[in-house]
Order: sequence, then C-alpha cells, then structure tokens
Amino acid sequence: MTSGLLLIDKAQGWTSHDAVARTRRLAGTRKVGHAGTLDPMATGLLVLGINSSTRLLTYVVGQGKEYLATIRLGQATSTDDAEGDSLTRATAEAVAAITPAAVAAGMADLTGDISQQPSAVSAIKVDGKRAYARVRAGEDVQLLSRPVTVSEFALLSSTPRDGFLDLEVRVECGSGTYIRALARDLGAALGVGGHLTALRRTRIGPFSIDDAATLEQVDVVAALISPADAATRLLARLDLSAEQATDLGHGKRITVEPDATRTGPVAAIAPDGRLVGLVEYRGDQAKSLLNFPPDLPDQPHQSESTPAS
Repeated sequence: MTSGLLLIDKAQGWTSHDAVARTRRLAGTRKVGHAGTLDPMATGLLVLGINSSTRLLTYVVGQGKEYLATIRLGQATSTDDAEGDSLTRATAEAVAAITPAAVAAGMADLTGDISQQPSAVSAIKVDGKRAYARVRAGEDVQLLSRPVTVSEFALLSSTPRDGFLDLEVRVECGSGTYIRALARDLGAALGVGGHLTALRRTRIGPFSIDDAATLEQVDVVAALISPADAATRLLARLDLSAEQATDLGHGKRITVEPDATRTGPVAAIAPDGRLVGLVEYRGDQAKSLLNFPPDLPDQPHQSESTPAS
C-alpha cells in the first residue's frame, strides 16, 4: 500500500475535511490526514499524509508558513474576515487619511515575536469544543493571547476601493499565527478597523504551492512525495548500511558517529533509498523512535470522477 505526502492546492469553498475525504476516495484508503487546517474562504497549500506517512505530519505542522493575503482597512467584522457580519465601518475620509508611513509602522509593530489573540472563530478548542462552534451556538468566546512569530509582514500593493483601502501583503510566520488576527490588529492600530478578504497559503516549511495540484487534477500515485524524500526534507539524514537497516527494523540500537547537533529526530535511510524510520541520537548510539514498514503492493480500486465543488 503506497504511502507518502501529497501537496494539494485547495480551492475556495472546500474545507480541509472535504479535501481529506476526497483524497481518501482518490487514494483508495481511509488513512489520510492533513498538517494544518485552511478555512473554507482560504485557498492554497494543504500537506496531506497517506497511509504510514501520516506519522510524518507532526513534523510538518510546526514548520514556518508563507501566505499571500488581502487586508481591507476601514471595516471590522465579527469573524475578522469577509464572511462575518460588519461590526464597525470607518468613514471614507478616515480611510483616505491613512498614510503609507502609518501602514508601514503598523505592520512593523506586528512583525517579530508578538502576542496575538486568536480570532474567536478559530479552531482552537475551549473545554473540548472548537471555539468557532461555541460562537455559532451564541456564546461569547474570548481566547487568551499567545506568543507567535511573524518573521516578515511585507506590503506588496495598496489600492483604494469603494471607501476602503485594500492591502496586498505577504506574511512569513511561525506555526499558530492567525493572518485574520493580523488584519484585525492592523486595522485597530490604524483606528479604522480591518479584516481579511482573501488568503492563500503558498508554503509550509520545505513544501511549496508551486509543486501542488488541485483535487480535480491530481494523480495521487504520481504526485506522492516518498516517505524518504519527505522525511529528509524535514529532518536531518542518516544513511544506513544494510546491516544497520536490518537491525533498526528489528528494534535494535545501532552504533553511530556522535553528533551533538542532532538533538531531534533523524531520518534513517536504507541503502535502497527506503525510509527505515526516525531515530534519536544518544552518544554513539541511535535508537529507533518510529519504524516505517515497506510499502505493500497497491490494491486496485475503482476510479471516481471528480464532482463539482
């Protein structure tokens, strides 16, 4: 049974769960997971794990991400994006008075290691229930602020439109950062309110939207990134001898050259290029943390035409 990572360019209107369900049918397996939810409004990169490679997703989730977004200044909404109800609307005069210097200063203040309050309609769990579900049930949800890292918040263009100011931006950030919250906080800092009108994720760690396919176009088997390729993009690599590969496969420790820099999991690769597993260095020994069994031959399954989204 083939395993690997699959890069999908999610269309607007699809949930991440929709994308997983569709991929399960395309791949002929129930064992599909994703690394990092995208809202239905958002488009762009979803990294999916197929079969045993779902175990690699935990190492994808924490990777840095890149987004392209449109922030509309002049209006705050209940969801911090275009799908929410309008809360406040600034006058056209107030929006027109926003200077490029003020925008630059506001974005600079939201760059670096910052404290951010997630949107109330995020997927964060509150007492076991998603925050957005509590909001939809009529509850007043106030999430605690948390530290996040925004390594770059760059203005690509700005366009006055119908009494608003639309900013096209690029954001590079750490895991857990909410782009909707950046839009909200920038608008609040400028005194006119702000929300997100478009969002596209273009990168997660070493994986780029340039290498992704839409659900309508993807050939799952051809597009799969092998477990070994995926693991060595995410983690340091250890090339094994045939004997070491056998020993690790049987759960034995192997002798390695000590390397104090290898503090996290390391991808252990057999001479034939297969991912044997992930190991942890302990002095001159490497201990198996997770074994990856060889793929079994694929079983044929009936193909399915793609429904309209």
